[in-house]
Amino acid sequence: MQKKLHIKKGDTVVVNTGNDKGTKGRVLEVFTKSSRAIVEGVNMMKKHTKPNAETPQGGIIEKEAPVHISNLMLVDPKSGEPTRIGRRLDDNGKLVRFSKKSGEEIK
Repeated sequence: MQKKLHIKKGDTVVVNTGNDKGTKGRVLEVFTKSSRAIVEGVNMMKKHTKPNAETPQGGIIEKEAPVHISNLMLVDPKSGEPTRIGRRLDDNGKLVRFSKKSGEEIK
């Protein structure tokens, strides 16, 4: 069974703690089992690679490492500020996420 997380792929988030505190980025991938997410431009690491089909040159590549979900906060679509997330039923009886700050529904 998968966990219900407050963050989904494609969301814009802000980092709460760590070296990248205050950085905004788009979520590229979410790992539900480990409660981690990869955010664009956040938690960059250097990876040493041998030459292969993808990287014929090889060398040192910088890429994003996963960040724990608890260190991320969704950005309110209306105000552009970090906000907490709630869930409620919409008119069709479907569970949707909404911003606690503005009450705006999050797609």
